[in-house]
Amino acid sequence: MSRADASIPLETLAADLALAVGQLLRRQRSQGHSGGLNLSQLATLARLEQGGWMSAADLARAEAMKPQSMGAILCGLERKNLVRRRPDPGDGRRILFALTAKGAEVRKERSAAKREWLAIALARLDATELQTLLAAAALLKRLGES
Repeated sequence: MSRADASIPLETLAADLALAVGQLLRRQRSQGHSGGLNLSQLATLARLEQGGWMSAADLARAEAMKPQSMGAILCGLERKNLVRRRPDPGDGRRILFALTAKGAEVRKERSAAKREWLAIALARLDATELQTLLAAAALLKRLGES
């Protein structure tokens, strides 16, 4: 596949794209109601929502952090009744964690707030800009899968 416009350095395009995507994600994060939770706690809830029952070690690996740090996060989430624990049925020495109904509700409300903010922002764009974003979304997805 050849580049249509070789006059744009790939490094410049990569930097501009990373900046724009990062800015959009930060803005979207700030619009979702955190409920007093930090980003690590929110990421852990999201991981449990996606993966179901997981051990602290598996969560720590998935979030690229030390198991002790994940343990502290899980304790805080458990105190807020957002996660629950049970012994691993395959290995009783391990403890598994999952979202509680309250934890799932927090995730649902946060996701809805972020989607609502983005929908309002998108509504300010004209039809041509929306078509451009639709095409860009497909390209971004392809880049993420490469």
